[in-house]
Amino acid sequence: MLPSRAGPILPAMYVVARMGSAVLGTVTDTGRGGLLFLNILRTLPAIPKSLRLILHQMFVIGNGSIPLVIITSVFTGAVATVQAKYQFQDYVPIRFLGTVVAKSVVIELGPVLTALVVGARVGSSIAAELGTMKVTEQIDALEMMAIDPVRYLAMPRFLAACMMLPMLTIFSDSIAILGGYAVATLGLDVPSKTFTDGLRFLFDSHDVYGGLIKAFVFGALIAVSGCVNGFHARGGAAGVGEAAMRAVVTASLLILVSNFLLGAVIFQVIFGA
Repeated sequence: MLPSRAGPILPAMYVVARMGSAVLGTVTDTGRGGLLFLNILRTLPAIPKSLRLILHQMFVIGNGSIPLVIITSVFTGAVATVQAKYQFQDYVPIRFLGTVVAKSVVIELGPVLTALVVGARVGSSIAAELGTMKVTEQIDALEMMAIDPVRYLAMPRFLAACMMLPMLTIFSDSIAILGGYAVATLGLDVPSKTFTDGLRFLFDSHDVYGGLIKAFVFGALIAVSGCVNGFHARGGAAGVGEAAMRAVVTASLLILVSNFLLGAVIFQVIFGA
C-alpha cells in the first residue's frame, strides 16, 4: 500500500518544489533589479564622465538593431493592413483603414514589437557581455581598481537603452505605416488618397506620446534585466548562456506585463482625464 500511495505524492511534491523555486527566483530577481535601478540612479551625477561610454552604447544598441526593426516593422504594418481590410468587409467604410493602421501601430504594435525584438538582441548581448566579465573576474578587477561597476558598466547601457528605444520606435512606426500603405495601395486596391486621409482622420498626438513613454520604460526594463542577469552569472560558459536566456525571458515578460499597466495609466488616467 505504501508504494502505491507514494507514487502520486512524489510528482506532486516535485511540482510544488519547482513552483516554489520559480516564485522565489522571481522575487529574488525583482529585488536585485530594484536595487540595481536605485544604484543606477545614484550614479547619474557621473553622466559627464561617462558620456563617451553612453554614446558608444547608443550606437551599439541603435545601429545594430535597425535591420531587425525594419524587417519587423514592414511586416507588422502589412499584416495590420491586411487584417483590418478583412475585418472591414461590409461593416466599416474603407476610409477608416489608414486610421486603424496608424493608431494600432503607434499605440501598441510599434512600441511593443520593437521592444521585444530589440530586447531579445540587446538584453541577451548585455547579459552575455557582463556575464563573461563576471565569470572571468573582470568585474572584481574593476572593483579592486576602485571603479564602480554600476557606473562604468550598467549606467551607460541603461541610459542608452532608455534613449534609443523611443528613437527606434519612431523609426518603427514610420516603416510600419509605409509598409501598410504599400500593401493597401498595391495589393488591396485601396486608393492612395483614401489611405492617407484615414491617417489624418482622428489623429491624436497623445497616441504618439503614449507610445514613446512606453518605449522609454521598455528600454529601462531591457537594460536592467540584462545587467542584473549578467552581474549575477556564475558557472562558466554554461552560466553565461543561462544568464543570456534569463535576460531575454525576463525582459519579454516584463514588457508584456508593463504594457498593460502603462496602457491603463497613460490612456485611462493621464490622457483619458
